Amino acid sequence: MIELKQVERSYKAGPAETWVLRRVGLTIEEGEFITVMGPSGAGKSSLLNVLALLDDGWQGEYWFGETAVHKLGRKQRADLARQRVGMVFQSYHLLDDLTVAENIDLPLSYKKLPPKERQSMVADILDRFQIVAKKDLYPSQLSGGQQQLVGIARAVVHAPALLLADEPTGNLHSTQAREIMELFRELNRQGTTIVQVTHSEENARYGKRILELRDGWMTRDETLQAEATEAQAR
Repeated sequence: MIELKQVERSYKAGPAETWVLRRVGLTIEEGEFITVMGPSGAGKSSLLNVLALLDDGWQGEYWFGETAVHKLGRKQRADLARQRVGMVFQSYHLLDDLTVAENIDLPLSYKKLPPKERQSMVADILDRFQIVAKKDLYPSQLSGGQQQLVGIARAVVHAPALLLADEPTGNLHSTQAREIMELFRELNRQGTTIVQVTHSEENARYGKRILELRDGWMTRDETLQAEATEAQAR
């Protein structure tokens, strides 16, 4: 589904250049559930931003299926992301001037769906996340945990082929966090490919493969035993 070849990313601050990704090679098969771990500053979020097609400043090759992302222009990358990718941001990234329902509807607005079908899909996801009562509120009227739930609902409402999540349960209490991870597991069973960044060992056990980054380098790529993963996550 996805292949990265020799992907690198750096930032310049004056004469100094700081590398956050170094010669990353990565293959992600359709239907995988991958956890990316590592210390702060290791390059985890940078890798996620590359995968999410949000960052144009990297070098190397990125294949999304048969599409050579590294050869696409910015608009073409944005169109691909809107059609195929869902992103859960650590800092929510909700639009302040839209209600909860309107924020969740946003990814559907790019898919040329009939209005009634969009309304039905939004209603279903509001019910699934138990936030129907919040649908007409604005982000500023929500707690951090509620904003995180809305961000996750927005990411999954259009059933993306690839779901990317940056610390998806960081602002949720333990019960909510477990419910979200169980939702991710179910989406994965239904065919959604998932890549999550997390510091949580418990969340990591829901995945089937662990990648570890340190100073931008990929230092670990381990496939977990399915039986152990299932047992630990129960």
